[in-house]
Amino acid sequence: MSQMPGVRGSVEKRRAKYAYLFIAPWVIGLLLFYAYPLFGSIYYSFTNYNIVSATKWVGLANYRDLIHDHLFWVGIRNTLVYASFEVPLSVVIGVVLALLLNMPIKGRGIFRTVFFLPTLVPIVATSIVWEWLLNPQFGLVNSKLELLGIKGPGWLGDPAWSKPSLIIMSLWGIGNAMIIYLAGLQDISKEYYEAADIDGASAVRKAWHITLPLLTPVIFFNMVMGVINALQVFTLPYALTYGTGKPADSLLFYSMYLYNNAFLYMKMGYASAMAWIMFVIIITVTLWLFKSSNKWVYYQGDD
Repeated sequence: MSQMPGVRGSVEKRRAKYAYLFIAPWVIGLLLFYAYPLFGSIYYSFTNYNIVSATKWVGLANYRDLIHDHLFWVGIRNTLVYASFEVPLSVVIGVVLALLLNMPIKGRGIFRTVFFLPTLVPIVATSIVWEWLLNPQFGLVNSKLELLGIKGPGWLGDPAWSKPSLIIMSLWGIGNAMIIYLAGLQDISKEYYEAADIDGASAVRKAWHITLPLLTPVIFFNMVMGVINALQVFTLPYALTYGTGKPADSLLFYSMYLYNNAFLYMKMGYASAMAWIMFVIIITVTLWLFKSSNKWVYYQGDD
């Protein structure tokens, strides 16, 4: 027997009340820890907010000061140079490793585990290990180069080699991207390869005309995420230089300078302006990648 309309309405209201009660902690957390900092930072970017003194509206003064801030441009340059090399290299090396580890070889699971393990190492521990490996006098890398008759560079102590050293460290933890590429390879239908075998295509032609085109959606995803992460690089260089950006500010990245302004110099308004400038840069680059994806990203089933 069906319930009366009035009874059914009261039951629905009671259920809705409990539903709102259960989602309330998440909504409150979202408003407090995401919405307020987001919109608050917009307001603070137009003020001299520094926690200790009275907040005053300064308009576009923070943004004008940034244009004349030498370290601001140093941070942008270092970040863009790092991202320009780290992202393409991570894509190429990640795809090559995934292709090799997708081959039916003995012990394939062990090799996959070995290449993924570095991603589980804490970044601070990673920085300590690499500081020892790249030590100019006692490091393992330079000692091996000496055996080959090559004088090793100063690595992290040389402004010309500090960013390449950091890129090498970041590529050491490429396991996450490699796993995603492996998943993409497993998703490619075997029918494409069977048709190519019938046509007598070689392994190289199958990789170039089947594997890589159908892997482009995964490459695109990793590229977007890689660009966003590279433009916000912080933890590894901060752990290596303790926030100083040495040598000669060659490792002073944008996010590090933002952090120093906010929590070292207590210039929260200035740092908020920096954060929104970086937001605009990341959005612009991401939208450009999405727009360009129509020309080189292919999906299974597309004509």
